[in-house]
Amino acid sequence: MAMPFGLKNAGATYQRLVDKIFRPQIGRNVEVYVDGMLVKSKKAEEHVKDLEETFSVLRKYRLKLNPAKCAFRVQGGRFLGFMVTQRGIEANPLKIKAIIDMKAPTCLNEVQRLTGRIAALSRFISKSAEKSLPFFKTLRKAKTFEWGTPCQLAFEELKAYLAKLPPLVKPSPGEILYLYLSVAPQAVSSVLIREEEGKQLPIYYISKVLNGAEGRYTPIEKIVLALVVTARRTTIKAQALADFVSEMTEISIKDASQDQRWLLQVDGSSTTQGSGAGIVITMPQGEDLEFAIKFGFV
Repeated sequence: MAMPFGLKNAGATYQRLVDKIFRPQIGRNVEVYVDGMLVKSKKAEEHVKDLEETFSVLRKYRLKLNPAKCAFRVQGGRFLGFMVTQRGIEANPLKIKAIIDMKAPTCLNEVQRLTGRIAALSRFISKSAEKSLPFFKTLRKAKTFEWGTPCQLAFEELKAYLAKLPPLVKPSPGEILYLYLSVAPQAVSSVLIREEEGKQLPIYYISKVLNGAEGRYTPIEKIVLALVVTARRTTIKAQALADFVSEMTEISIKDASQDQRWLLQVDGSSTTQGSGAGIVITMPQGEDLEFAIKFGFV
């Protein structure tokens, strides 16, 4: 579709337009983001009917397509920088190839280029921060460059992992999802999972390197941090936070000393504007960290 330019808010305005006119189809047989649109069908014989429904909406609102940018009856293709196939959402093969074909870095700039490429694929890589720790340690030595054995081993393991990168799947509306948290001495990670026919399939990976005081957090504090980071990046339900508090409160009391105890308070709410959650974390020093999350579902 052709989007008019010239105004700073053109993208947001256009997104509201396509969300409104394709609302009955989005998630069912259409995915659309600004001027990028994908018509999908579960069966080949249903595709013509799905296209007819989409074209009727386009005609109704006098929207036009660029034939040079259209492709029909394909089983997979690039959409918003990702590969969408019958297996799920896959990383762009060119981005994977860029890392696999890289030679071992010989200077800090090349290490920065490597970490940037890893960041672009982070949602597809389990525990990407942990896998990248040797590279970040090299970057911290700003005055000298040293590519030692730990860096080379991590580099080779990363390439082997990317060569067999599993696809991500999309959750269904109202489906129960599972969130797994992982805590390491220098990084925290999480993965959002859905179950299908007895198998657990990844939806989204999140990972963060611990900086400064974060590295000195107790295990329970690191778990809280992993949960907060995940809540910022994904629309997980407030119930997940509440369950976490009820299950982990006793453990936190045992693990943390009296003068280092953190307090996590969570509430969920539902309004006419949607659902949300409020998070208040009280630090040992008495300082409050407040976070508010608004979910995009009703």
